[in-house]
Amino acid sequence: MSERLRWDDAQGALVPAGPPGTVHAIDSWLCAEGRVRGLPLHLRRFAAACEALGGPPGPQVHAFFQAVAERLPATGTWFPRVELAVDNRELRLHLRIRPAPALGESVRLWTAEGPDRRSRPDIKGLDLDRLTALRNEALAAGADEALLLDAAGRLVEGATTSLLWWRDDVLCTPPDTPRRLASVTRELLLGIATAQGIRTARETPTPRALDGLEVWAVNALHGIRPVTQWTSAQVSAGPAIRAPRWRGHLSRLAQPAPSALSTRTPDHVQHTR
Repeated sequence: MSERLRWDDAQGALVPAGPPGTVHAIDSWLCAEGRVRGLPLHLRRFAAACEALGGPPGPQVHAFFQAVAERLPATGTWFPRVELAVDNRELRLHLRIRPAPALGESVRLWTAEGPDRRSRPDIKGLDLDRLTALRNEALAAGADEALLLDAAGRLVEGATTSLLWWRDDVLCTPPDTPRRLASVTRELLLGIATAQGIRTARETPTPRALDGLEVWAVNALHGIRPVTQWTSAQVSAGPAIRAPRWRGHLSRLAQPAPSALSTRTPDHVQHTR
């Protein structure tokens, strides 16, 4: 059963609400049995989007997130979404509590034609319609996710995922740029690598350069999904040797939602970007 609420700053509380107008920024995560991963990082990303778009000030966004954390169900599997949306001609904060869709164990990648044409890749939500259309094209082509490339044919990210891959014993990912969304799950995984003394590297490869490698498409809903097929590229998917163990590492970062925002983010996670 879904529920929609909005933040009433005068009351300092979430109140029932109908659908808003245009949605400008969103953020979402998995909530399983009342536990979430990386909630302070989702807050940081969403607060930055609100600031960039002229939304409510930081203290209001923080109070909203604390109320969201306390409102999340303690049982079941959910995929809540926070929104910065037009409501009565103002930008307001909304919450949708939605059942989580089925979680995937692997992913098939389809390469979108042409270069990435998003207007603001650094803000999650502004290009949602375009990304949804690309993902629908991927589904029609027998894949699960659309892969975005730059004008030179190099990896950018997925429509709903960030990409990481293993080159020997080094965990690799594209560098941070304004053309990529700051991925919470990617940041958590790089933090785990740093804590364990595993080397990381930044690369800008073409899909062909990943032939035979273990590649992960990651996001806050599914966590780690190994790439098992490149449907529109002559690339062989490598075996997912490390994925099961790293799923365990990631799952151990989940915390009870009401206390997640008051728990200090470990230094190795804070400084991975």
